[in-house]
Amino acid sequence: MNKLKQELSDLFVQDIRTIIGQARTNAVRSVEFHRVEMYWKMGERIFTEEQQGKERADYGTYLIRGLAEEIEPEYGSGFSVRTLEQCRQFYRIFPIANALRSQLNWSQYRLLIQMEDSSKREYYKLEAVKNDFI
Repeated sequence: MNKLKQELSDLFVQDIRTIIGQARTNAVRSVEFHRVEMYWKMGERIFTEEQQGKERADYGTYLIRGLAEEIEPEYGSGFSVRTLEQCRQFYRIFPIANALRSQLNWSQYRLLIQMEDSSKREYYKLEAVKNDFI
């Protein structure tokens, strides 16, 4: 066994470690982006249900609260009233699904949607992507 270990070059072992590390990183990114897509689609659906073709939603609708009461027991705290409100806001700020960046995760998008200034939001989004902040 020792002889076999000696025959393995450090470069070869490092290459294998790099392949494994890259695959794991890609898997995490893929899962994270599917999560972002899920929240975006939920936001779109909530928004369209809430608006029902009107320019503005009726005051006092309890759509999100009722939805949270229905799905939170089954899916957990990740589907609370606050999260569903964030989904709706996410869709409203980023209405084009194809413009979502696969390099950003849900936590980063939640920070971005809190920014009032769209130019600052765009700047931080591009910086996060450019610097690979995940």
